[in-house]
Amino acid sequence: MTTRPRPLVILTRRLPEATQARMAELFDARFNVDDTPFSQPQLVAALREADVVVPTVTDRIDRAMIEQAGPRLKLIANYGNGVDNIDVEAAAARSIFVTNTPNVLSEDTADMTMALILAVPRRLVEGGTRLTGGQDWPGWSPTWMLGRRLGGKKLGILGMGRIGTAVARRAKAFGLQIHYHNRRRVDPRTEAELGATYWESLDRMLANMDILSVNCPSTPATFHLLSARRLALMQPHAFVVNTARGPVIDEKALVRLLEQEKLGGAGLDVFEEEPAIDRKLLRLAEAHRVVLLPHMASATLEGRLDMGEKVIINIRTLMDDHRPPDRVLPSRL
Repeated sequence: MTTRPRPLVILTRRLPEATQARMAELFDARFNVDDTPFSQPQLVAALREADVVVPTVTDRIDRAMIEQAGPRLKLIANYGNGVDNIDVEAAAARSIFVTNTPNVLSEDTADMTMALILAVPRRLVEGGTRLTGGQDWPGWSPTWMLGRRLGGKKLGILGMGRIGTAVARRAKAFGLQIHYHNRRRVDPRTEAELGATYWESLDRMLANMDILSVNCPSTPATFHLLSARRLALMQPHAFVVNTARGPVIDEKALVRLLEQEKLGGAGLDVFEEEPAIDRKLLRLAEAHRVVLLPHMASATLEGRLDMGEKVIINIRTLMDDHRPPDRVLPSRL
């Protein structure tokens, strides 16, 4: 009986120890020991050599790179839910499968979204910094550090998929009124459970919300979906929270409105040019007008291990000559 050779799997970033140990057992796995992001030449070299490449959100794999892929490459198994870093259409044209890791990060991301929804209007970071930043605290005062109450406020959710729905469930428990805009209206039972109001017009929803949570994927259609014009529709006391992808918001326009005090504040876990952060945003954070986090909404050990298991299942399924369960099709983007 002929033993099938183990596939060469190249990982572009260091993954949890348990995940890498399992991959070493199953595949001819090549790891990124020092976790330095791959350069473009390194990515191209991996595409030329491997049977499977496991990239992450930090790896941009465009059409020109995919066209240089070697004949062995069968799968780009993205370690992440979004695939905006990969030209899925170009991969499909070369009969290269692209997979992702859906359904394992929704709850973790929703937790962090809710944390930002709390942190921005209640001034949590500003209050904590007052105690640790070398400033004296004179003690409690009835008019000091006044924030805004959440209960009764209108929360607009842009993108009512798994994460948006998980955010809505948390927000309802805090007494927020749930509103949403989505490509498709959600199931009536979900609407009834959440007491959610659907807005067909994004413009009209934005003009009526106290808080906006961005939870839609990054696609060509959602690039700068929150444009300067749309952001200007929001009320001057409103807050924007983004745990989705930076390019969904016109970041420069958002900064201008915050500087002009035409928005109440923002909580951002993602940025348009990350890992670079607009210096104006950093100054706004120093002035406690925004809360900034380093793309950590999905960063739980449990979530990362679940992602690794998804990647392994997709690789093993394909190597057993079956269609991987988490295949991403260009038509569904």
